[in-house]
Amino acid sequence: MSDWLPLMWSSLAPLLRATLTYTIPLTLITFTLGLALGLLCAVIRLFGPRPLVWIVRFYVWVIRGTPLLVQLFLIFYGLPSLGITLDAFVAGMIGFTLNVGAYTSEILRAVISSVPKGQWEASYSIGMNWRQTMKRTIMPQAARVAVPPLSNSFISLVKDTSLAAAITVPELFQAAQRIVATTYEPLVLYVEAALIYLALCSVLSALQGRLEKRLGQYGGFLEGRT
Repeated sequence: MSDWLPLMWSSLAPLLRATLTYTIPLTLITFTLGLALGLLCAVIRLFGPRPLVWIVRFYVWVIRGTPLLVQLFLIFYGLPSLGITLDAFVAGMIGFTLNVGAYTSEILRAVISSVPKGQWEASYSIGMNWRQTMKRTIMPQAARVAVPPLSNSFISLVKDTSLAAAITVPELFQAAQRIVATTYEPLVLYVEAALIYLALCSVLSALQGRLEKRLGQYGGFLEGRT
């Protein structure tokens, strides 16, 4: 036990460096791209032509029905068989983006559908076209409702990035694995990595609560949340 603290202290810097260099950027980039992809897919599912709807539904079905780790392996280890070799970080970015896009598309499709039909009719009645109605009326209302599930998806993504270690992305978890390989102290290092993930997710959860409370003042949702 007395040796744990010096080991945790000496390994803290490389773990934090991996977090700042890979874990956080991978999370931010893939969530942003995945959210954009999810919005596109949601709009196609609701308003697009039937052939595109079928393509999007197939994409969502495949991604949601297969493990994220398998998807990452297919991209990083499988594509070289077809002559496509990707950097580990790029492969992880593609895999996480596709995964986030599929799940957020279902969230966004549900919240857009939840906006009452009367809001569409009211917007059309004052001369707005479809694009203006989506931008000024539907999306602001849908965005408030989407904050809790999207925030949860973002927090889950922070933890899911640990899977990128399996395709050699040197993020937080793989940094811990590398230190374990030289110190032979898996319990100490994995506990330390878990504590860093816990700290990140706790901060994000607190920010989520504040954001929900602030939006609740305007949208009326979750006002009773504690």
